[in-house]
Amino acid sequence: MTDIDAVWERTCKVFPILKKTLSETSVGNEDIEHVIRELSALGLCESVYESAFIEFDFILRQQIVPRFWKHFESVPDPDTGFYNFQLAVHELYSDFSRAQEVLRRLTLFRQVCRLKNQEKVAKSEEATFDELFRSVLLSQLAANFNDIVYAFYKVSFRIFANSYDNNDQDEFAEDMIELNCNGCGKETERCRCQELVCAFNTTNKHLYKMHLLDKLAGYTLTNLIQERITAHVEETCKGVFDASHIKNLQKWLDTIVINWLTRIFNRGSSKISEGDGYTHNVIENFRIKLSYFLYETYAKLIIDQFFNIIIDFPDSQLAIDDLKVCLEKIDLRKHLIKTLKQSLEARLLHPGVNTMDILTGYVAAIKAIRHLDPSGVLLETTTEPIKEYLRKRSDTVRCVITGLTEEGPTDLAEELAKSETLKENVDVKGKDEMLNWEVWNPDPIDASPVPRPKRTSRSADIISMVVDIYGSKELFVNEYRNLLADRLLVQLDFNPEKEIRNLELLKLRFGDSLLHSCEVMLKDISDSKRINSHIQSDLNYSNGKAFPISSLILSSQFWPAFNKETLELPDEIQDEFKKYTTSYEAYKGNRTLVWRPVTGRVVLEIELAGRTLEMTVNPTQAAIIHYFQERNEWALEELSGLLKIPPSILRKRISFWQTQGLIKERDTDIYTLIDEMEQSQVDPSQSQEICEEDESESAMASASDQREEELQVFWSYIVGMLTNLDSMPIERIHQMLKMFASHGSGVEFTQEELKNFLQRKVREYKLIYNGGVYHLPK
Repeated sequence: MTDIDAVWERTCKVFPILKKTLSETSVGNEDIEHVIRELSALGLCESVYESAFIEFDFILRQQIVPRFWKHFESVPDPDTGFYNFQLAVHELYSDFSRAQEVLRRLTLFRQVCRLKNQEKVAKSEEATFDELFRSVLLSQLAANFNDIVYAFYKVSFRIFANSYDNNDQDEFAEDMIELNCNGCGKETERCRCQELVCAFNTTNKHLYKMHLLDKLAGYTLTNLIQERITAHVEETCKGVFDASHIKNLQKWLDTIVINWLTRIFNRGSSKISEGDGYTHNVIENFRIKLSYFLYETYAKLIIDQFFNIIIDFPDSQLAIDDLKVCLEKIDLRKHLIKTLKQSLEARLLHPGVNTMDILTGYVAAIKAIRHLDPSGVLLETTTEPIKEYLRKRSDTVRCVITGLTEEGPTDLAEELAKSETLKENVDVKGKDEMLNWEVWNPDPIDASPVPRPKRTSRSADIISMVVDIYGSKELFVNEYRNLLADRLLVQLDFNPEKEIRNLELLKLRFGDSLLHSCEVMLKDISDSKRINSHIQSDLNYSNGKAFPISSLILSSQFWPAFNKETLELPDEIQDEFKKYTTSYEAYKGNRTLVWRPVTGRVVLEIELAGRTLEMTVNPTQAAIIHYFQERNEWALEELSGLLKIPPSILRKRISFWQTQGLIKERDTDIYTLIDEMEQSQVDPSQSQEICEEDESESAMASASDQREEELQVFWSYIVGMLTNLDSMPIERIHQMLKMFASHGSGVEFTQEELKNFLQRKVREYKLIYNGGVYHLPK
C-alpha cells in the first residue's frame, strides 16, 4: 500500500462521508490534526473539503431521502400512518445526527487548514448542510405526504383534546364510563394515549432539531387546525342563538389549540422560556392568524343562519351581538349583504309565501338588522328587494292595515301602540346626534347615493318603514277606511273601544285630516244606535210594524263606495222600510233615508214539516226563502227577475239553502222547496263554510273598482286632448294629466296605472293604439 493510499484510508476514517457512508468511527482530535497535516503537505485540503459536500449531496439524494420517502408510498389508516411518520422521522434523525459529527470534524478541518476560498467558507458547515438537506428532501416530496402528516397530527390533536375534556369531566367520571378511549380509540383498559403522546413529542423534537418542523408540518398543521376550528364551531354554535359563544370559543382556542401548538414547537413543554424568542414569535403568529380564522368561521356560521336568527329575534339577540364583535375584526360586510339578500329572497320572496308571512318576516328583519347595525345602512341595503316585491302584491296594503289594527304575527299593532312616544324619542335622538358629532362616521360605499330627504330616515320606526313600501300615506288611509267599513258593516258585534283606540293611534301616525272620514264613520255607528233607540220608542212606528228593524245610518260622502250588487225586496218588506223611513223623517226633519237592502243581517224563524229553525242570514238569502213560502218551485230566471239579481249570483245564494236541506234543484235551474222532514238533511260543515264565505264578502267596492272609478274622472280630459291633438304617446298623456288635471281631483296615479286604464279603453273599442300612440276611433 502506497503512502497516498494510507493517507486516503486515514482521511476516510475521519470523514466516512468520502466513502458514501455515515457510519460512526472513533476518531480523536489528534487523528484529525494528523490527517490535516498530511493533506496540507499534499495540497489536498480544499479538494477533500469540497468532496465531502459533494458526497453529502450524493448520499442525501441516493440513500437518505429516498429511504425517508419510501415510508409514504401508500396511504394507510390513521393509526398506521401515525407510526409510519414516527418511524420515518426517527430514521431521518438518526442519519442527520451522524452527519452532524462529520460536520463537526469538517468545521475543525476548515479552521486548521485555513482554506483560501473564502466564498466557500462564508457559511458554517451546519448551515450549508441544512440548506442542502432541506432542498434535497423537499425536491423529492411524495404526492401523498400531506395525508400522512395530516393523519399523524390528527391523532395527536384528538388525544390532546380528549385529555382536556377528561380533565373537565372528572367530577362526572362515574356517570360517563365508556368502553373505548376517545383519544386513541383502544379499549379503556388498553389505552395507549400516553405512549402516543411520548412518541409525538419525540418526533416533534427530532423535526425541530432538523429545522424541518415548519417546512414539513407547517402547512398541514394550519389546515388541520382550521378544520378542527370549523368543526368545533359547527358542533357548539350551530342553531344555538340564545347564548353568546365568543368567550368559550376563544377559551377553547387558547386552552387546546394554542397549548397543543406550543407543545409541538417547544419540544413537548407548554411553557416557553423567556429567551426563546423564535418559539414565542411562532406561537404568537399562530394565535393571531387562528383567532382571525375563528372569528371569520363563527361570523360566517351566524350569517348563514341569519334568516333563522331574524325569525327568532329578540331571543336571538346574543347571536347578533356576537356577530357585531366578529364584524369589528373581520370585514365580512359584502358577504353578509349578499347572503342575507339571497336567504330573504329564497325564503320569503316567492309565490308560495302569503303576504302576511312576508310582512312578518320584513318586520322581524327590521328589528334584527337594526340591532346589528343601528345606522340603518345595512337595513336599507338588504331589505330593498322585500319592499319591491311587496309593492307588486295586490293585498299588501290590506295586510299592513290588518296587522296594524288586529293582533297578529307581524307585531305591527304593538308597534302602532308605541306611536305616542315616537315624537319625543325622535327629538331626543336628534339632539344626541348634534352633541355626539365627534363620533360621526360616513356611510359605507355600499350605501344608497339618494339624498336622505327623499327617502325614509334610517332611524325611522318600523311603521314608517312599512308605510314607505309605497311611499304614500293616502294609500294606507284609504285601505284602512275600506277595512273599517267592512268591520262596521259585517261585524255587527264589533268592539267600539278597540276601533276608537286604533283610530286615535293612526291619527298620531298619519294626521287628523287624512282620518277625518274614519272618525265620521265611527260616529255614524254610535249615532245609529241612538236613532234606533228613539225610533223604537216611537209609538206610531212600534204599533204598526210587522217585525223589528235596526239600521245603520251612514253619511254616504264619508264612506267608501259600495259594491254594485243590487237587491229588490218583496213588497211587504219594503213597506216596513217605508214605515221606518217615515219615523226617521219625523225625527230628523229635512233628512231622509236611501236604503241599501243588500247589506245587513236578517234573523228568521222558519217553520217547516213540524219543526222550527231559527237562522241568521243575509238579506238576499232571506228574500229567496221568502218567495218560496208563496210557491214551492221557482225557475232561476223568474226569481232573478223578481229580486233583480244576476242569475250567477242568485245561484250562489240559493246554494246556502240547498246545504241547509230546505231547497233542492229538481232540474236544471229549477228549484223546489223540500217540505218533508226525512228529505231535509242538513250538512253542518258545508253550511258553516258557506256562511263564513258570505261573511267574508265585502260590502264595499274592491280597491281596483274604486281605483277604476277614480281614473274614470280623467277620461273626459283624455278624450279632449286626443280630439285636439289627434294622437299622443302615453308619456305625453301622463305628463299633461299630471300638469292640468290631477291637482284639481286630488287623485295621483302612475304611468303604469294609466297604461292599464288606456288598454282597457282599447279593449272596449273606445281608443285605438297604433305605432306607440293613442288616438280616438274615427
